Amino acid sequence: MRWRIDLRYDGTAFHGWARQTGLRTVQGTLEEAIRVVLRLPEPVTVTCAGRTDTGVHARGQVTHVDVEAAVDPLRLLRGLNGVLPEDVAVTAVTAAPEGFDARFSALARRYVYRLCDDPAGWDPLTRGHVLRVGRPMDVERMNTAAAALLGEHDFAAFCKKREGASTVRALLEFSWQRTGTGQLEGTVIADAFCHSMVRALVGSMLPVGDGRRDVAWPGAVLAEKVRDSAVSVLPAHGLTLEEVRYPADDELAARALQARQVRGEVHQRG
Repeated sequence: MRWRIDLRYDGTAFHGWARQTGLRTVQGTLEEAIRVVLRLPEPVTVTCAGRTDTGVHARGQVTHVDVEAAVDPLRLLRGLNGVLPEDVAVTAVTAAPEGFDARFSALARRYVYRLCDDPAGWDPLTRGHVLRVGRPMDVERMNTAAAALLGEHDFAAFCKKREGASTVRALLEFSWQRTGTGQLEGTVIADAFCHSMVRALVGSMLPVGDGRRDVAWPGAVLAEKVRDSAVSVLPAHGLTLEEVRYPADDELAARALQARQVRGEVHQRG
């Protein structure tokens, strides 16, 4: 039976999501916890909606796992949280609807990148989740530049391209807002992301926000379809996967089939 497991984690001490021999990863940690709680002879494979990179956090990660053993969802949730380390927490365990695939059934992923541009607003207690920048940002300029990137485009200029993988994505929202003194949040929503895309998109906004680049510059970079060394891939710790959106239950299988056909086996990473 397929189970949906929702979780959140602090990515600081993890080498990303994907299981790697000899390294501490979220996938490896969760798979071992499931093995222990269900008393399985071998770990089972967990599939996630968004393969976060090293140091990236998640508040709304969604996964699925197929197990043959009998499962009481409440006991599994409690059991997992009893054996998982303190930087990972399971928030829900539910029987997956027919056709559900945590990765391919997803309609969109929502990431938020957090910045602080004013020493008066810097909070040392959140330093592991916020990037401190040395110049004040103009949110209006950043929103103007971000709006020009919306829609379906080839985002090769903002991705680490993989052989044979498409870099065409639909950017559904890219917006900035102030949430307090010196505090900025950049919300990025797309149907999927390629490797380092979110942090590169946000990186292209900083020189616009502080006036070093014109508001048209990120759009010009996008049109070139090649990586530009002037675009910084920002540090991972400011980025959090906040939400994964899915269609209605009766549309899950069709969405998964469509996503596989369009993208193939591509990374959904920030």
